[in-house]
Amino acid sequence: MNVAVDELRLYLKNELDTEQLGRILAGLVSESGQGLVVFLEGDLGMGKTTLSRGIMRGLGHEGAVKSPTYTIVEPYEHLTPPAYHFDLYRLGDPEELEYMGIRDYFQGQNLCVIEWPGRGQGILPEPDLLVRLGKSGDGRRAQVSAPTTRGGTLLARIGAQWPPGQGH
Repeated sequence: MNVAVDELRLYLKNELDTEQLGRILAGLVSESGQGLVVFLEGDLGMGKTTLSRGIMRGLGHEGAVKSPTYTIVEPYEHLTPPAYHFDLYRLGDPEELEYMGIRDYFQGQNLCVIEWPGRGQGILPEPDLLVRLGKSGDGRRAQVSAPTTRGGTLLARIGAQWPPGQGH
């Protein structure tokens, strides 16, 4: 049964849950064999980099995953699919993205995870998934929406696998 889902609201009780959400997403992207654009929004300290770490580790990366605040992009080209982690927090002007050839990253089967996407407005493509992270009690809430059909398919599959450890 294929049920369309517009939005998921997930409770992340700790960093492990946040990483696990990333691992679930990574697994689904790997299975699909298609590229994906994921926007991560939320205030400082809400878990954007933790979620990114879960995605990269879910794709098989074993090293450190840090936010590329000063370099703008951290490539993980050894992964399948090739993944790129962007942090646009320090971006002065969206036009700077054009100079670095950002459109090339969104071609083919690449997975692009973008923190602070609002700083690239007008240059970035539409996301397949938009994840808004915020505080909720002692944990975090993840509001996940899917602006594209491709994202909608993944969103339904994320919902079927959440919460982790429930026999899915």
